[in-house]
Amino acid sequence: MNTESLNQVERHTPGSWMHHIRATLSLGIPLIGAQLAQLGIHTTDVLIVGQLGAVSLAAMVLAGQFFFTIFVFGSGFSIAVMPMVAQAYGRGEVVSVRRSIRMGMWVAILYVLVTAPLFYFAEEILLALGQKPEVAALAASYIQIVQFGLLPALLFAVLRALVSASGRARIVLWITVGILVLNAILAYALVLGHFGFPKLGMMGAALVAVLVQWVSFIAMVTYLQMQDETRRYELFVRFWRPDWQAFREVVVLGLPISVTVLAEVSLFSAASLLMGRIGTIELAAHGIALQLASIAFMIPLGLSQAATVRVGLAHGRGNYPELVRAAITVTTIACILSLTGSILFLLASGPLSGAFLNEATPSAPEVLAYAGPLVMVAGVFQLVDGLQAIAAGLLRGLKDARVPMFIALTAYWPIGFFVAWLMAFPLGVGGIGIWFGFSIGLASAAVMLCLRFYLKVRQEMKTARI
Repeated sequence: MNTESLNQVERHTPGSWMHHIRATLSLGIPLIGAQLAQLGIHTTDVLIVGQLGAVSLAAMVLAGQFFFTIFVFGSGFSIAVMPMVAQAYGRGEVVSVRRSIRMGMWVAILYVLVTAPLFYFAEEILLALGQKPEVAALAASYIQIVQFGLLPALLFAVLRALVSASGRARIVLWITVGILVLNAILAYALVLGHFGFPKLGMMGAALVAVLVQWVSFIAMVTYLQMQDETRRYELFVRFWRPDWQAFREVVVLGLPISVTVLAEVSLFSAASLLMGRIGTIELAAHGIALQLASIAFMIPLGLSQAATVRVGLAHGRGNYPELVRAAITVTTIACILSLTGSILFLLASGPLSGAFLNEATPSAPEVLAYAGPLVMVAGVFQLVDGLQAIAAGLLRGLKDARVPMFIALTAYWPIGFFVAWLMAFPLGVGGIGIWFGFSIGLASAAVMLCLRFYLKVRQEMKTARI
């Protein structure tokens, strides 16, 4: 059989279902673990800074949201590198892999430079948004230090594309778990003044945050340089040499991803504002339900990254039967896990809510009574939220981001936010109506994104005459 015939067989032959399940879990589990560990880093910081008092805690939350908003928009460009690398890796194009990652790092550096004024004028921005002067000043002091952790965080996300595409995602988990432990120890020492270190308060937390981001980036670079498989890409050789086509692709693909991610993040910020209009008890209950939903969302989020890589690899090879099986496998696994989580939320809403609140406090019974139904709705919510995340990841594997951006914007805001506001206020359903409204919006996104993926793959298969 000649080379062309072998290539034709490879293009039309899917792996077994067990192969796809093993490959998806092998890639997805480390990415899920890394997402949970990253969430654990933020939670640890909040718990430690909370020991300093209410003002410091409020400033920490405010500063964290400020930094996260800028980071999450920039992460869209890092996410864009993943399908570019996966497809090039699937085609065996070493040079294309190198160019994609190198230009991804270029874009990350440029983004950090462009956003630097936002960090410099953080206090003025926070005051303009109506924050209290004392809290704004403390938050701004933290922000102006932690900004130096933005670059390594984005560069780490870019390099993650190569280890994910090459089946080495476990290193992402080990590095993230390592910095989780390092962050906890250093924050405990520098924020609260233990182990003979000075008590630096929030400034100590900022210094630790920058340090662990640089440690994670340096650890990833060291790993890539130590492995024969990844060292051959020569990522940092002639790093200054531009590849404007790859640079443009990172920007064109990354910008709609950034907008999509920011739209979803801002939607949940809007949810808190709506809930705050209803009352303090309702807002506290909403915070509990949202924290539980955020933890559960780390599972489909990690799997969505695996979906991007699995589909990208098959698409790069032109193997559409393999692509279809990869998509079905990751979607099925995500649905099973989300359904399991939904059942847990429905059956154990009370105990789950109680874990986040001291029941001895005066308002605890009211908050927990209100939180219970919200957690039950969050069970349904996470099922559709997970499905839309997976669908978005599948489409990114095809380098399809522009149309999904418009789909997501439509589903999140004109549908989700409007229905949430309508149910909460004009219809008088209250806080639970906000969660129902957002569930409807995310369900709309899931349906439209899944349909988009199905139609796009079918069209490409027709074009390829498969």
